[in-house]
Amino acid sequence: MFGRNRYSEIVDTQLELFAREHRNVIDEVHERLAAYNGAERDDAEELYGDYVDAVETGTEILADMRDHYAATLVDPEPYLRAFQRGVAKRLHPFAVELENR
Repeated sequence: MFGRNRYSEIVDTQLELFAREHRNVIDEVHERLAAYNGAERDDAEELYGDYVDAVETGTEILADMRDHYAATLVDPEPYLRAFQRGVAKRLHPFAVELENR
């Protein structure tokens, strides 16, 4: 198990659950980013705001999941780091916002 910490399996499971139960949120983020990237200059600002709103929705769900589990731990820091790494690797659009929470 070199290179994996003790929380890797739980984080993988949590992120799989998020991806399965909130596929619509992930899809919306990708759709809104594509709309922004393809937008004319006049529409870009509003479409970027829509993208940020979609990212915020997913980030809230992930933060709740993370925080509920972390509250059960005596020392949550290793878990929090593992969760952030997992999100950055698998659900990149949510990583920056999640790190700021």
